[in-house]
Amino acid sequence: MSRIRGMRGYLASSIAVTCAAALAFPLALSTDAAAAPPAAESPTTDRATPDRPASDRTARARPETPSTSKTPAEKATSAEAAAGAAAPAPALAPASAGSATDRSIPGSTQSLPLAPLTPPSGDRTLPPTSAPASATTQGLPRRDVRHFSLVGVVWDNPDAELQGRVQVRTRASGTAKWSVWQDVDTHNHEHAADPDTAERTSGRVRGATAPLWVGDSDGVEVRVQAEADGRPSTDGRAVAGDPLPAGLHIELVDPGVDPAAEPPPQASGVDTPRGNALSPEAAASSAVNADLAPLGATAIPALSQKQTEADLVATRGETAEAASPKDKPGGAKDKPVVKEKPGTTGKTGTIGNADAADPATGQRVKPYIGARPRIVTRRGWGADETLRERNFSYTKTVKAAFVHHTASGNNYRCAQAPSVIRSIYRYHVKSSGWRDIGYNFLIDKCGNIYEGRAGGVAKPVMGAHTLGFNTNSMGIAVLGSFGTANPPAAAVKAISKLTAWKLGLFGANPKGKTYLKSGGGNLYRKGKNVRLNVISGHRDGFATECPGGRLYAKLGTARATSARYQGR
Repeated sequence: MSRIRGMRGYLASSIAVTCAAALAFPLALSTDAAAAPPAAESPTTDRATPDRPASDRTARARPETPSTSKTPAEKATSAEAAAGAAAPAPALAPASAGSATDRSIPGSTQSLPLAPLTPPSGDRTLPPTSAPASATTQGLPRRDVRHFSLVGVVWDNPDAELQGRVQVRTRASGTAKWSVWQDVDTHNHEHAADPDTAERTSGRVRGATAPLWVGDSDGVEVRVQAEADGRPSTDGRAVAGDPLPAGLHIELVDPGVDPAAEPPPQASGVDTPRGNALSPEAAASSAVNADLAPLGATAIPALSQKQTEADLVATRGETAEAASPKDKPGGAKDKPVVKEKPGTTGKTGTIGNADAADPATGQRVKPYIGARPRIVTRRGWGADETLRERNFSYTKTVKAAFVHHTASGNNYRCAQAPSVIRSIYRYHVKSSGWRDIGYNFLIDKCGNIYEGRAGGVAKPVMGAHTLGFNTNSMGIAVLGSFGTANPPAAAVKAISKLTAWKLGLFGANPKGKTYLKSGGGNLYRKGKNVRLNVISGHRDGFATECPGGRLYAKLGTARATSARYQGR
């Protein structure tokens, strides 16, 4: 019976969203929002085709998407990439950073194959091993490329892990200045859709490192070294461990320049819809937030605590003023008061038909929920909605929040955060083969909160952030790397504000514990019910360094602050 009521809630929500969008886009939403992804096409090796929606991409293609027309050298590069050539391709002529063409597109991805490397004599950073070079050392010599700002390395088999070290150095655009060698985080296997899900078994998913933000660049050099297992061979060289995975490519992502960019997200002012017309995909993405902001809005405005509580009470169908829990004899302060059922009503967004009565008295109680924070929408950070799968994927409820860091480095300004997010989005979809960006929300170093995976910020959207625990949870990623760097206080506060509101919609106590069923991983077997903090770090569900030791250490503070924001 509860399942039927839940389905009715979804149906009502879908009808409301469809009607809202149809007023402005009658054809777009009805076609795209509910469309199932088409079957995968036959594999191809053409990496020079234009960007297409994820649902139209081939199973294994890594398209090299130009931001300008191809030069003869670029055509040669594409041909070599398609043939899987081992030798490095000729240099590419960099595109003009300020050209009109660059500004009229949402970005591009260059995918270049890596080849065996022989370390230069005297270079001790890549120690010799007893294994063949093709199995232990691959890379790309220095070369000119088109503009990019984010890098990552991908390979064919998503179940294979890259046991080794990935390093890149890049040249700042329009200069002769090369960076020092930078390490790319190779432990990214645990950021993914759950095993046996449609997203994970689509045939498009590839193994991938974490992305690294390097800023506007037009030159790159890459080297990948397999780990040695520590045993010396008879000739004194280290014995190689696992070979490098097959199909290694360097992915160079240009986030593009949003042609209708608004002021930086931290700027004050009214967040109104942009003047340019919405595409069908953008209309669908915006319509699922129609109860919270106008179609095409660049941000969902904040509500005060009083407004948030009043609106949530109204969604429960109450007409009398809700009483405070402290006025209720026998009221259990830390117990959830909302059933875990999704539905969409009111300005706060998703909430089920809540059983908000105190069990001792039968009276209604004041909800535990934090004030809704301001959230920059996908349109606000310039998402190209044609990249992702057209339909949305939901889970039943939100019982827990997993905190992550993107491991993409801290060398960005807050005004660049939308570009960083567009790059990660493109890397997750075009390079890694996911249906959309993996995280449900992202937070920058200034504490700005961004909508992640499409489907509605107040809805229980299924993410791909914590392998084995994506069901009934949400993923929040702080932009940056926090293994040795302290997370900004503004970012930690934003985690507290966001969780106080979103967990409050589903009756979850930020200081509490909950049970999630494992979908499979390296800590818990599939099917095991695991007791976790309602606000957990990624490492609590999977053996990983994420979200970095320094950010993980702040989660206790975030839990306490979030609960205080809820009025607990």
